[in-house]
Amino acid sequence: MKKITIILLLMVSFSIVSEAKKEKIRFDLKFGFIKGGEANLIISDTIFNNQKALHYYMEGRTTGLANKLYGVNDIYETIVDYETRLPLKSIRNIKEGEYRWYNETMYYHEIDSINSQKSGWRSVPDNLVDIISVFFYFINHYLDDGMQQGLSVTMPTFHADEIKDYSVKYMGDITIETNKGKIDCYILAPNVDKGKVLKRSDGLKFYVSKKTKLPVLLEFDMRVGSLRAEMQSYEVDGKEQAFK
Repeated sequence: MKKITIILLLMVSFSIVSEAKKEKIRFDLKFGFIKGGEANLIISDTIFNNQKALHYYMEGRTTGLANKLYGVNDIYETIVDYETRLPLKSIRNIKEGEYRWYNETMYYHEIDSINSQKSGWRSVPDNLVDIISVFFYFINHYLDDGMQQGLSVTMPTFHADEIKDYSVKYMGDITIETNKGKIDCYILAPNVDKGKVLKRSDGLKFYVSKKTKLPVLLEFDMRVGSLRAEMQSYEVDGKEQAFK
């Protein structure tokens, strides 16, 4: 009986893995016409604590002259529950010049708590998200053609070992030109700390494809000028996709 149970469990596990999907978008980071870096967004099905989950992986790095000047190689990873899209684990691995920051955090929503390598256990607000999952939580729960322009959702968000309220606002629709042709998009504007990089707290815009519900263009209104993250390729399970 135990052997049969083990075989059935293995069959279920194999079926989940074999149907797993992996989406990858590669972006070029540009100041005007000058390329200064590259970024990858990878979303893949996974299993976490024996439950179906999604793994978000975002990597951004400088290239060429920008790399010699700034030397940025930042990685953000978040595993979220497949149904709720709430984070289960997040990793922030930052390398910017001589600066280093690494932290792993586990999320326990059933008891409204987290365990951060940096600061240990603490109580947190209900339905806490992190800096990556906050955008995809909004996309999964609120983004549809019935939205009212101006809709804004505020969520408690964990970032840099701190908890702050972050808002994501729906600004309307637009059709943009890309190397994949014209793409119909939703415009989302997260409200973030302007700090030393962004010129305004609303100086970041996401253009999210209506077809894939994935970002295809990001615009940053920075103190040193305008930065664009332009989609260069989109793959599903290793195969290049069209936006037709």
